[in-house]
Amino acid sequence: MPYTVVVAPDSFKGSATATAVAEALASGWSSVRSDDRLVLAPMADGGEGTLDAFEVAVPGSVRHAITVLGPAGADLDASWLSLPDGTAVVELAETSGLAHLPTLAPLDAHTYGFGQAIAAALASGATGLLLAIGGSSSTDGGVGALAALGAHFTDPTGRPIRLGNRGLGTLAKADLSGLPPLPPGGVRILSDVTNPLLGPTGAAAVFGPQKGATPEQAAGMESGLARLARVLGGGRVRAAAPDAGAERGGRQLRATTPGAGAAGGTGYGLLAWGASLAPGSAAVGDALGLPALVATADVVITGEGRFDSQSAAGKVPAYVSHLARDAGVPALLAAGAIQAPTDAFAAAVSLTELAGSADAAIADPQRWAREAGAVLARQIG
Repeated sequence: MPYTVVVAPDSFKGSATATAVAEALASGWSSVRSDDRLVLAPMADGGEGTLDAFEVAVPGSVRHAITVLGPAGADLDASWLSLPDGTAVVELAETSGLAHLPTLAPLDAHTYGFGQAIAAALASGATGLLLAIGGSSSTDGGVGALAALGAHFTDPTGRPIRLGNRGLGTLAKADLSGLPPLPPGGVRILSDVTNPLLGPTGAAAVFGPQKGATPEQAAGMESGLARLARVLGGGRVRAAAPDAGAERGGRQLRATTPGAGAAGGTGYGLLAWGASLAPGSAAVGDALGLPALVATADVVITGEGRFDSQSAAGKVPAYVSHLARDAGVPALLAAGAIQAPTDAFAAAVSLTELAGSADAAIADPQRWAREAGAVLARQIG
């Protein structure tokens, strides 16, 4: 009997887009089960590919080109997306992501370009903001983005601090009075990262090494973020209104808030502006109508570049597997590498194992995703 198969992977970061992965998995599946109906629903979790996912999912969305200051200090061509209801989607990976660094710069990469894109969306009349903050290159606590939006961060002499985490070491005061008011529809941070700002599970300790930091540098980055937390949470903030600054909308700004450590602490900086956190995978899934698609499917395939212990914290595979479980549908996993238990899936395939090495899988991810699709189709019978 022919199956309806929903294919909803995330991108394989740095090697293949979610659309390319979905197409390759579907092609491989069809080579084994040609009568099945394949429904492609490329996903994102608030990181790289979120703009693409919304653009595909929402008819009438419009992409706007913009030039921003990239994380390495050079001009960068980027874009943001406007939706028909007036909401703007801005992706940090598009403006300030790791892919835009010629070499890793853990102390000096920044989010200034991300703030410029947010400012452009607001200037164009956006009535609400969805801010996808995955894929960051920096650990600046969102200070670069806030500076681009009009905030001022100064050292003990009153001079502006330099961009990047390095500048946080000299931070003495913050003036948030120049920040624009939140749009009527609010500002939602799309992220499935639940790490706090500081500590052994914080931004510097967990994500600093991924951005090129040595253990010594990660310790210094932690110190800079702690200094930012003392300034923003400790009263050395000039705010524009009673609900601004360290306490906005009745919510105390805390470094321990789950998600404050997302994107090198950019979650924390945006919370200081008054933004709220929202699960990235669920927001994109709702826009795609994924819950309804899964409910009518016989099989669901999902995946990501590396399935590890963080994947269970709400990333795309976990979100899709939960939808499948609720619908009583088997979920299958295809991942570049599998480094965590796959008990939530009826079957799982590692592209690294199929290709014989991680380097081979990364060199031609679409080939091995096609092979993974074929393997999964054989396993499902």
